Order: sequence, then structure tokens, then C-alpha cells
Amino acid sequence: MSCFSSWKVTLIRRIFGVKFKKMETGKLIKELRIKKGMTQDELADKTEVSTRTIQRIENGEVDPRAYTLQMIAQALDVDFGMFIEKESDESLEIKKVNNNHWLGLLHLSGIIPLIFPTILIWNQKKDKIKGITHHYRAAISFQLMIFGIILGCLWIYWKVNILTPLIGVLLANALFTIMNTLRVMNGETFMHPGFNKNQKQKT
Repeated sequence: MSCFSSWKVTLIRRIFGVKFKKMETGKLIKELRIKKGMTQDELADKTEVSTRTIQRIENGEVDPRAYTLQMIAQALDVDFGMFIEKESDESLEIKKVNNNHWLGLLHLSGIIPLIFPTILIWNQKKDKIKGITHHYRAAISFQLMIFGIILGCLWIYWKVNILTPLIGVLLANALFTIMNTLRVMNGETFMHPGFNKNQKQKT
């Protein structure tokens, strides 16, 4: 099977796996609600969500948030764990690879030390990827260091009209950033002089 075919199979499994999970969760909620002798309107009142949302959850049309499931579990007087399905090994591996890609992108954002792209990525993923703050701090501190060196090189250029130091710093930064990006995406530890060197990646 080619890599492209394998990727398609994985994608189809994920799509239909999520859809199946939604349908099973909705079916379970509906059964528990009926067993309790409760209408959709009554369940909606107890959970502070609309009746339409309850209908869509029971029909498997939406993937309810954890907070909504907690409210439903409380209203139905059941354990919240009933609605949580343990992730398969394949799903966990896909999630790990995806997280590593985001961590790699975080480091790659420093190829031009503007800081703001790194902050935006971290802010978007800080509650979703374990250990991303460790990578964020390393990436930011390295960018600040490079930025300071660039300022020094610009001063040299202003004084003696020599661009070589500035070009050298920019090339070194690009090389170092790409190397760290590839290491992190492959699940290896990143390197950063003076920042907990060679610490194990926290993902």
C-alpha cells in the first residue's frame, strides 16, 4: 500500500471513528434520558443548553464539549466517565505526531526573530499540548538573544559599513532554527545554548 493510500485509510478511519463516537454518545444519552422519564426539554433546562442542541447530540450530529457532557451527566445522575472513550493507540500516535508538528512550527517561527508569531502559536496551543510552554520559553529566549546580536551587527554596519557579521548571524540563526525544528518534529530534544541544554522533550 502506498503512503498516499495509507494516509487516505487513516483519514477515513478518523472521520468515521469520530462520527461513530458521536452517534454512540448521543444514543447513550437518549437511552439514559428516557430511562429517567425525562423529556428533551426537561434535560435542556437542567443542563442550560437549548433543546435543539440536545436533539443534535442525541442524533449524533455534533460532538458535545466536555463541559456540556458533565452537565448532562449531572442532570441524568450518572458518572461522567460513561461518556468518555479511551483513545486508541492509533489515535494517540496521530495526536503525538500532530503535537510534534506544532512544536516544530513553534521553533520554526523563530527563523525571523520577530517573537510575535511564536507568541501567537503558543497562545493558540498552550492548553492543548503538554510541555509547549517549555519549548515556547526556549524559542523566545533564543530569539531575544539573536535579536540582541543583530542589533550589535547593525551597529557595526553603521560604524564601519560591513555587512558580513549580520549575514553570518542571520544564516546561523536560520540553520539552528531549522535543525531544532526537524529534531522536535522527529520527537527528539531541542538544543539551546544556556537553556536547560538537552532536556528531555516534554510532550
